[in-house]
Amino acid sequence: MKYDIQIKNTSYVDENIEVINNVNILIKDSKIALISPSTLDNEADYTIDGEKLLWLPGFTDGHIHTSQQLLRGRLLDEKPVIWKRINVPFESRLSKEMSALSAQLCAIEMIKSGTTAFLDAGGKDPEVYGEIYDKVGLRGRISFMSNDNPNAPDTLRSPNAKYAVSRQRALRGLFSDRIKPFYSVTTPSAVSEALLREMFEASIEDNIPIETHMNEYSSEVLSFIEVYGERPFIWLEKNGYLKAKMTASHSIFLSQEEIDAIKLNDIRVVHCPFSNCGKGVPQTPQLLRDNISVALGSDGTAHGGLDLFREMRLFRSIMNVTHGCSTSNPKIMDAKTLLKMVTQGGANAIFEEEKGIIKEGMKADLISLDITSPHLFPTHNIINSLVESASGMDVRDSIIDGRIVMRDRELLTLDEKEIFSNTKRILEENPFLQNWK
Repeated sequence: MKYDIQIKNTSYVDENIEVINNVNILIKDSKIALISPSTLDNEADYTIDGEKLLWLPGFTDGHIHTSQQLLRGRLLDEKPVIWKRINVPFESRLSKEMSALSAQLCAIEMIKSGTTAFLDAGGKDPEVYGEIYDKVGLRGRISFMSNDNPNAPDTLRSPNAKYAVSRQRALRGLFSDRIKPFYSVTTPSAVSEALLREMFEASIEDNIPIETHMNEYSSEVLSFIEVYGERPFIWLEKNGYLKAKMTASHSIFLSQEEIDAIKLNDIRVVHCPFSNCGKGVPQTPQLLRDNISVALGSDGTAHGGLDLFREMRLFRSIMNVTHGCSTSNPKIMDAKTLLKMVTQGGANAIFEEEKGIIKEGMKADLISLDITSPHLFPTHNIINSLVESASGMDVRDSIIDGRIVMRDRELLTLDEKEIFSNTKRILEENPFLQNWK
């Protein structure tokens, strides 16, 4: 058999987060076809010398905001609630050209930092994002920002629930199988009961997963209780809406009853460490003990960038300080668990069962790191060093769906110079993009 790609004499991280050395990884028709001893010689259209490389499953960012890519550096030190005061008003002024640029910049940043898949939390122009991401070769889930709140800007507000549902449904079948729709509600406390109900009913009827910001701020939980008489997850469960396939972003302020509901209904949780640490600390150790799937997300570039290596390292520190020190448990959030969150947990967050693991028959979504770099070599434990010392800048190659999209840090599906030139022009023509108040 002739393969599409052969990675010779290399190492990889397996599903148990153990390093396996001296193998060939062979890719054909978008999947990992064979993992064999490195002494074998196979025919392939393209061969990569993997001697200095360690391959990991491509990371999945479980929560991004493409529409906030041009808000970099604006949110640090701002008081809550930022999405109402800054993010949404900013997004409301973006043109389609700005949305396309946001997606291109986002794609560059994701690929160069090791992210091969994502879940976008919904924006003004999901059709534009989807077209860009599909062309670039990323794997992801896109959604329309469903919000009918009378205080929302006109350009982002849905006139009614039926319109919001129709916009979500219009995303079906627009792109390749790599870019699929996710239904979305901005956050339960910010939309009407009619929209909340109809969106979850559509998700169940169409068998398309739904995502929303859940229990991100304590004030939003209290506001929901004031209106509905129940905590958000409990109200959704009592109304039968947790039958939907659901990914719940943030999920910081959870009661025990809500944790039980999340477990019972197989809800996938996404934490965003850098963004969340200014709001509260989630009960992640308990969620993991209950076998709840947990992924990590960046919450978009406006919260410091899309590097999930950074999010792992920060989350390790947050968990140690808040949960580990009080129990004298330095392994409260060990390196293997963190790597599982950005790989297997991320795959679960987008309901993609064939990715997140390097294994024969799985989707060929892989990234490589040069483990001879001085901050990674020598090491007593490379898994620990990946969490302690690696960053997105260490990613050398990216393969998505069996296609090489970055080789030795060179992007093959994006023209960086042209995109940066367009960025400079658009910023000069629209000063508000860098002076947003």
